[in-house]
Amino acid sequence: MRAIAVGCAALLLAGCSREERSAGTAELFRDVAAETGLQFQHQPYPSGKFYMPEIMGAGVALLDYDNDGDLDVYLIQGMALDGGGKGEGNRLFRNELVPSGTLRFTDVTAASRTGKVMYGMGAATGDFDGDGHVDLYITGFGKNVLYRNNGDGTFSDVTEKAGVQDERWSTSAAFLDYDRDGDLDLMVLNYIDFTLRGNKACFAASGEPDYCTPKAYRPVSAKLFRNEGSGRFTDATVASGIAKAYGPGLGITCSDVNGDGWIDVYVANDTAANLLWINQRNGTFAEQGLVSGAAYSEDGLPKAGMGVSAGDFDNDGDDDMVVVNLTREGATLFQNDGRGAFQDVSLRYGVRPLTFPYTGFGVDWFDYDNDGWLDLFIANGAVTLMEEWRGQPWPFQQANTLLRNEAGRRFRDVTAGAGAAMRLKEVTRGSAFGDIDNDGGIDIVITNNRGAARLLLNRTKGRNWLRVKLEGLAAGARVGVVLEGGQEIWRRAHTDSSYLSANDPRVHFGLGRQTRVRRIRVAWPDGGKEEFAGVNSNRQLLLKRGEGKPF
Repeated sequence: MRAIAVGCAALLLAGCSREERSAGTAELFRDVAAETGLQFQHQPYPSGKFYMPEIMGAGVALLDYDNDGDLDVYLIQGMALDGGGKGEGNRLFRNELVPSGTLRFTDVTAASRTGKVMYGMGAATGDFDGDGHVDLYITGFGKNVLYRNNGDGTFSDVTEKAGVQDERWSTSAAFLDYDRDGDLDLMVLNYIDFTLRGNKACFAASGEPDYCTPKAYRPVSAKLFRNEGSGRFTDATVASGIAKAYGPGLGITCSDVNGDGWIDVYVANDTAANLLWINQRNGTFAEQGLVSGAAYSEDGLPKAGMGVSAGDFDNDGDDDMVVVNLTREGATLFQNDGRGAFQDVSLRYGVRPLTFPYTGFGVDWFDYDNDGWLDLFIANGAVTLMEEWRGQPWPFQQANTLLRNEAGRRFRDVTAGAGAAMRLKEVTRGSAFGDIDNDGGIDIVITNNRGAARLLLNRTKGRNWLRVKLEGLAAGARVGVVLEGGQEIWRRAHTDSSYLSANDPRVHFGLGRQTRVRRIRVAWPDGGKEEFAGVNSNRQLLLKRGEGKPF
């Protein structure tokens, strides 16, 4: 194995110019998983009975579990559903970048006590007990797990003690402070009422056995757990109103979509109306997907919503939504008017035709080329038999998609020039986004159903950037930079979005040719607003609550 040496200072937290890279290739992304020690093979253990969970997982989480300043990787594994407990368990890989200066990973699963054997699906990250160490919630088909970070390199299973168990088929989850009381609550999506005993026989158009769609089963409600601040949660699903509407939930993103300072929740449902839970600022939510325009595409039909992400793609100061769907449906781009009303603009911006051939799962807004405009990566892989792969043992492969934002005017498919790893046809599911090598470019970790995990290292260079880390409770905070010309760019602090995955909590800004930002503004999750002095580009900045000036 050859490790990747990073050609800047060992502690890259202060940043370095991407011009210092010695990359001699035009590839935008390169897979370095194997050579850096991030070696993982997802195994759903297909039974031949076409159990639906076999084709749906799994996800990945990026988290700095040891607080050393770089992102570690947690990968979710399957197990044999037919019994016997066969499975390798989930795995945690520690990033050795800090302090070694070399990007390589060490499998610390056994030492960290995080290798539970389960039929895993997804992961959410957040410091639920406020001790300064990020914790980990794992969803699955069967029991979920809450791992409390002990701060010494180990985790403890506190699921029962904390009261966050859910034994249904859980998918994506997110930590959020929906009641603005200063601690992280937890929302968990559930898919359908599938059981092994109740497995139904479904068939492709050719008559061959195939995986069912969720329409063969009843959808179930998500769960909302309220953090009581003592290491315990209470089930607030009914009291909050979340139980009033449901669907086959797969993707979740949390954002203040109407600008009132309270976190709202958007849920992508598979073959059913998407849900937009508007925070009523009294501990309850009202479902307003239909009235807001975010429930259906512009043709008024529900689509097979899988992954979802919120981000300000047009740089007008509010978060827009993207939902990825089934082959021959295309992704849906919902543009926000700033007050929480959405319009399907998928055709206007070219998103639908570019994604029409694919079944999307993982997705996120990220500025891969640091030009100040949010681009899109979509992880693709079918769920029913692909004709071109007939006769193959896992006939669901598709290539992934990278869409470049052309300054808010339109999106352009740049997958062909993005690198060989981006063009591989695999059954990709989870995708997590973050600066793995701390060089100022957003990298991607993807998981493949019945395939290898891949680390797509961002090799673009030449433009400036700024990374902001917020101390303390930051999930849902909005961060804005004021550029020298007066333009403002707003992003949010989050780990949610995508599909079954958790992202880098640090807030990243591409600055183009700007070498300095004039001011930095933060709208904290509890409603407080602060402004901080400007800084030079190409560095990471730590912002602490109370050290800025109100604005």
